[in-house]
Amino acid sequence: MKEYSVTIVETNNPAILKFDTNHFITNSNNYEYKNIDEAKNSPLAKQLFYLPFVKTVYIAASFIALERYDIVEWNDVKDEVALQLVAYLNTGEPVVIEDNSPKKVAATVYAESTPNPSVMKFVSNKTIVPTIFEFKNIDEAKDSALAQKLFHFPFVKEVFFDENYVSITKYDVADWNEVTFEIRELIRNFIAEGHEVVSAESVVKNKAEAPKTQLQDVNLDDTSKKIIDILEEYIKPAVASDGGNIMFQSYDKESKVVNVILQGACSGCPSSTFTLKNGIENMLKEMLGDKVKSVIAVNG
Repeated sequence: MKEYSVTIVETNNPAILKFDTNHFITNSNNYEYKNIDEAKNSPLAKQLFYLPFVKTVYIAASFIALERYDIVEWNDVKDEVALQLVAYLNTGEPVVIEDNSPKKVAATVYAESTPNPSVMKFVSNKTIVPTIFEFKNIDEAKDSALAQKLFHFPFVKEVFFDENYVSITKYDVADWNEVTFEIRELIRNFIAEGHEVVSAESVVKNKAEAPKTQLQDVNLDDTSKKIIDILEEYIKPAVASDGGNIMFQSYDKESKVVNVILQGACSGCPSSTFTLKNGIENMLKEMLGDKVKSVIAVNG
């Protein structure tokens, strides 16, 4: 019988802690549970939700990650949680009761043009990722089976995922009228077959680097935090509808310049400069007054 041990690994998000295991605990499948009802197929996750501070449970082949509520600090409970995990794993009881038979899901995908003629948005009726991912090449896509498949098309330049859609940037060598159907069918079949779009470890890492984590950075000044809030609440939904994303990069108090990163369809879009100056910059000036002089964009 295997003897299990766990190693505690901190992430960039102070609310999320990883517990790496010395043996595989699932059949290469990954799971995310938001509450005890969702965890009906995981005896371990159900047990963990009896801890009042557990908000989300992630289970992958070689780790368990937990997101906590703010009622406790990890330093106060992490050792106790690690002992509980080791004790459970060494009972030999299943971590997840897995159904390994392939399951088809009803998936539809439609193509939607964007303001950027080089980018097409492929929208699914299913959530495909819980957070944003951007891949500039096949090497960056090592943790995403779907992105790797898309990069095998020679005309695919960049791949961007957000919740229920994929934005694809192409090289000029291809015409969307000639390639859209093939890409749409590849994405639809991939989702219908129930494959994992990105690895659970990448999901945990990206959530740890999300904008809400930036707001917990003690080195960030109040104006920067207000800028992040405005971008998240007012601007991001608008750019997401066009297949893109905007991220805060920095704010200089002396020059009053805001630097943002444009991703997906917004990156390299001919109309992004107009949107930046007449939309984003004007909104920040209106809401923050003389604290903002200009906004400069960097393509992600």
